[in-house]
Amino acid sequence: MSFTEPAGRPGTTDYRWPHDHSEPWLAHAATIDADVAQYFLVSARCGCFMQAARSLNVRSTLLRKQLAQLEHELQHTLFSFQGSALSLTREGQQLQAKLVALANERKLPVIEQPLIRLAVADSILHDILGRDLIALLRRNASVRLEIIALDSELSLRAVSADVVLWLAHGETPHPGPTFATSEPQPLARLDYLPHIAKRYSRVTARPDTPDDLADFMLVQWQHDRQIDSFRPWNELVEQRLAGVVQMQSYELMLEMIRCSACIGLLPAYMSRFDRGLIALPGLFEEPMQLQAWLAVNAESQNVAEVQTLTDLIHHTFNERREWFQT
Repeated sequence: MSFTEPAGRPGTTDYRWPHDHSEPWLAHAATIDADVAQYFLVSARCGCFMQAARSLNVRSTLLRKQLAQLEHELQHTLFSFQGSALSLTREGQQLQAKLVALANERKLPVIEQPLIRLAVADSILHDILGRDLIALLRRNASVRLEIIALDSELSLRAVSADVVLWLAHGETPHPGPTFATSEPQPLARLDYLPHIAKRYSRVTARPDTPDDLADFMLVQWQHDRQIDSFRPWNELVEQRLAGVVQMQSYELMLEMIRCSACIGLLPAYMSRFDRGLIALPGLFEEPMQLQAWLAVNAESQNVAEVQTLTDLIHHTFNERREWFQT
C-alpha cells in the first residue's frame, strides 16, 4: 500500500499476495528487525503513522519507508485505509499477534527514558517558553519531562532539577539554586512597567503620574512583593486603602488586567505577547528590572536530553530578542 495519509481511492481494494493456509510467511516474524517490529506494532496501536512516528521520536518518512520495505519482504499488505482511518489487513492482524507473542516470550523490556526536570519562573513559562515546550513534546511523545513552576524565592532555593531558569535582581544570579550547577548564563534583561488593557483606556485618559492611578484598580501578583527592584510599585500598592487586588496566580492577574480594567505590573514585552495590553511608561522614575538566568545541574549537563532542552531555551530567547530591547 502507499504509506501516505489519508490514502485509498473509493471503490478500490488493496492487492493481496497469494498465501497458503499454513501461513509459512509468519515464520519470518522472528527475523524482523526489532526497530521495524516496533514501528509496525506502534503504528497498528495508534492507527496513524504520524502519531506513531511522534511516539517513537522518529521521522514519519522513515517509519513509512521501513513499513513499506517490510511489506515488500513479507510479500503481504499489512495496512489498509478505510476512508481516512488506518487499519490492519487480515495479514497485518496475524503479524501483530505473532509479534506480540514473540515479545511476550522474550519478555522484551520497555525502554525507559530518563526523567528530565525543568524548573522555570512561572511568568517565563507562561509568556515565553510554553509554546516551544509544547512543540518539543509534540515532536517527542516518548519524552519524560517534569516541569516545575517557580513562583517564589523559597521555591527556587528548595527545588531540585536538571535545568533551572529563574529571574534575579541586579547583575548577579543570586539568589539562585542551592545545588551545584554549571556557570549561570544570562539570557535577557527584562524591564517591567504598569500595563492596562487598551479597550479600557482611551489615549487621552491614560495615567501619566502615580497620582493619576487613584482612579484605577491595581492588581498585584504576590510573588512581586518579594522583589527589591519593584519597590516603587510595591510601595504604591501597599499605600492603597481601597481599589487593590492581590493574588497568588500569575495567569489570573493577567486576566484581571485584560478583563477588569485593572492596572498591573508586567514585563515590558507583554504588548508583543498580548496586543490587547499596553504599557504605561513614565509613571515611575526608577527603572524596574530583572535578569533571566539559565543553569544546568552539574550532574546532568552531559545528558543528551538536557542539552536538547537547553538548546531549545537558547533558541527561544534568541528568537524573541526584540522583545527584550528597550
